Amino acid sequence: MEKPSIYGLSREELVEWFLEHGEKKFRATQVWEWLYRSRVTEFADMSNLSKQTIALLEENFIINPLKQLVVQEASDGTVKYLFELPDHLMIETVLMRQEYGLSVCVTTQVGCNIGCTFCASGLLKKQRDLTAGEIVAQIMLVQHYFDERGEDERVSHVVVMGIGEPFDNYKNVMNFLHVINDDKGMAIGARHITVSTSGLVPKIKKFAENGLQVNLAISLHAPNNEVRSSIMRINRSFPIEKLMEAVDYYIEETNRRVTFEYIMLSGVNDRPEHAQELADLMKNKKKLVYVNLIPYNPVSEHDQYSRSSKADVLRFYDVLKKNGINCVIRKEHGTDIDAACGQLRSKQMKKAAVN
Repeated sequence: MEKPSIYGLSREELVEWFLEHGEKKFRATQVWEWLYRSRVTEFADMSNLSKQTIALLEENFIINPLKQLVVQEASDGTVKYLFELPDHLMIETVLMRQEYGLSVCVTTQVGCNIGCTFCASGLLKKQRDLTAGEIVAQIMLVQHYFDERGEDERVSHVVVMGIGEPFDNYKNVMNFLHVINDDKGMAIGARHITVSTSGLVPKIKKFAENGLQVNLAISLHAPNNEVRSSIMRINRSFPIEKLMEAVDYYIEETNRRVTFEYIMLSGVNDRPEHAQELADLMKNKKKLVYVNLIPYNPVSEHDQYSRSSKADVLRFYDVLKKNGINCVIRKEHGTDIDAACGQLRSKQMKKAAVN
């Protein structure tokens, strides 16, 4: 059986593990700092540990569970990575250069069962959840990418919006958040982390009660049940009324703003009347909602969809603004590489099938 990645343990769990194995508590702090401050990739490089402690760690854990297969770097500095897991399945991770720093978009599942009809991530059904260690490792490998190039840059922001539904892998995602947020490790601030969900209502309510000041984004993509159910299967289980009830609960519990993601699909959800419906949906929570209008990245397998024209996007934006809704048109990243989430993995799997 494959040994687990030590990245999957929180600092508290690492302390507990060392105590259970007859070691002193401070050993956990030493290992933690080697992993996340010095960013070593071999236990043997932890020079202030005894040979016995190193052997104990090597017997029970690996550090990095991922193998880098493909790296694509776009002209705007966006970098897309294709990683192989220990069981030879593949996942994608994306680094985006923003005005405020380096932001990494992580994957939480191999494949996705949500079944959004416009999405490249859902072309392959969910095969398994990622462990917390496999999610943390994505951040670490991106950081190593810059370390190895001698670039003094640090991953400062994280978005949990890659392949998979994060709240369908709730426990591992929460463990991941605790690891990257730890102030003695990567110390990525909670307010610099955003988790996106397609609308698993019970988990939104649970997330509201977790105490972490992590941002929440909702993949909405339609202002009414008819349109949303036609493009997002999850809406049949959790229609907009239930979703908005959960959002209201989240806002009431946290007093934090919620971002609504809205992919613009030509002729599907981008009409002025759709914009007005969306504005009406948001009107009772204007101060604590934010709408992110997203240009669609075409996917060959979903050729029934195309991106909205710039004129339609601007018209939609204007309707929202006139209704007092905070909104922005998302800046595109990596348009000269496999831009849509899941496309690089899908392309690589097709190559493997041909060969």
